[in-house]
Amino acid sequence: MKPEDFFKNGKFYVWKEVFAVVKSKKPLAGAFAVIQDKNETTVIIDQSKFSETAIEMEKGWKILTFEMVLPFGLVGFLAKISKALADENISLFAISAYSTDHILVKEKDLSKAISKLKTLGLSIKQRA
Repeated sequence: MKPEDFFKNGKFYVWKEVFAVVKSKKPLAGAFAVIQDKNETTVIIDQSKFSETAIEMEKGWKILTFEMVLPFGLVGFLAKISKALADENISLFAISAYSTDHILVKEKDLSKAISKLKTLGLSIKQRA
């Protein structure tokens, strides 16, 4: 199993919302993701729906979801994506779910990120 095998027929879509990555005092309802560890709570939420007070916040992120089941034994999928975007000087924030990966890129870098992902063999899909 190689990442390239998943790039060939792989699809991704871009969420229409613009998100904020928030260092929060608590989990927030309606969030895309909440990550809690012993040091902090991070919330990824549609920034138009965020009305709480944040400890810190980074706005202007777009979520790209890879619409494919990625097995646990797959090695290097996000590494190849990260390298390709790093080569274009595009920062990313990665989140992995059980079988799906998501990356966040700044809205200003979205078109460049989409173009770069297409060069890997991935195709963009309209979100339902």
